[in-house]
Amino acid sequence: MIYLDHSATTKPDPAVLQTFIQASERYYANPASLHQMGVEANALLTRAREQIADIINTSPEQIIFTSGGSESNNFAIKGLARANKHRGTKILVSAIEHASVLESAKALEKEGFTVDIVDVDEHGVILIEDLKKKLTKDTVVVSIMHVNNEMGAVQPITEIAQIVHQYSRAFYHMDAVQSFGKIPVQFNKENGPDAITISGHKINALKGSGFLALRKQVNINPIIHGGGQEMGYRSGTVAVPQVVALAKAARLASEKQPQKALQFSKWRDNLHEYFEQFPYVHVLSSSKGAPHIVSCAVQGLKGEILVNAMQHEGIIISTSSACSSKDHTVSHVVHAIKVDPSYEKGVIRMSLGEGICEADIAFFKTAFSKVMHQVKEM
Repeated sequence: MIYLDHSATTKPDPAVLQTFIQASERYYANPASLHQMGVEANALLTRAREQIADIINTSPEQIIFTSGGSESNNFAIKGLARANKHRGTKILVSAIEHASVLESAKALEKEGFTVDIVDVDEHGVILIEDLKKKLTKDTVVVSIMHVNNEMGAVQPITEIAQIVHQYSRAFYHMDAVQSFGKIPVQFNKENGPDAITISGHKINALKGSGFLALRKQVNINPIIHGGGQEMGYRSGTVAVPQVVALAKAARLASEKQPQKALQFSKWRDNLHEYFEQFPYVHVLSSSKGAPHIVSCAVQGLKGEILVNAMQHEGIIISTSSACSSKDHTVSHVVHAIKVDPSYEKGVIRMSLGEGICEADIAFFKTAFSKVMHQVKEM
């Protein structure tokens, strides 16, 4: 099977797995324990935190380890909003955010916060004028993702941060789950996002690992209470082997990012050009988008049919986000970019990652052409 669903999850890197195994065998003690083994585990945890902080360009105490992207998004939005309610009670999110962002904002409405949605254009890029219009002095949190997980749209994060900080006292949170390791992701000390979410299993680390990174010291409330681990922000015994493996994966992803971006961009553009031969295929992803995500829609067909047909040919793709694809409804992202109704149920996504080669792209095109020929006959 050729796996083209890396935006849903990735296969752990062998070096990352080896790091996890070694840490599990040797540093299995609780890092909060005072005995020698606990001290050694804590030292390893500290080094991992320092390594990630160096990659993301912040201080180690601003790295908070979590179970992944969804927890980090919940933590950022709920934690910042609750801790800074004196600044305002309005939350802004884009129309194409991940469900963990949209549902976190929705949950806060029950606590007296108001939520407004920033619209996007047909390419999935936010409308800057709409952001300016909806940003008020009462806005406390703005959450706009870096790269959209369904169609690869890249947001103008520097411009967004400048507007947010110039016209409000709000914190800008950026979900970078789909961007880290694919395009540059670092804090800008002068201006930029105030909080960044990263997920381990999207960068060839292990599921159940991730972190929330802060640009500087801010007021943020914990959402998990208990023993006060992670500087009091996230209680619970820290899974040191997971964290060490995550640091290893983050370093590898950061080192490989420039080369992978060039190669993936070439394949993305090649596929865009290939799809143009089919009059009933509408390309949703853009050459200005993320290099690893290719999204298109086939007129009059359901995405599930295409996924099954391509799987029969030996290729794994997806319909949209793995988090919402099983409910068989049209994605909120597809609605937001106003896809023609005759295409909206036929959206499929191909996402590139580690292990993909030129021959796999060629094989995909051969298989897709075969499937389209079968569809045409039907």
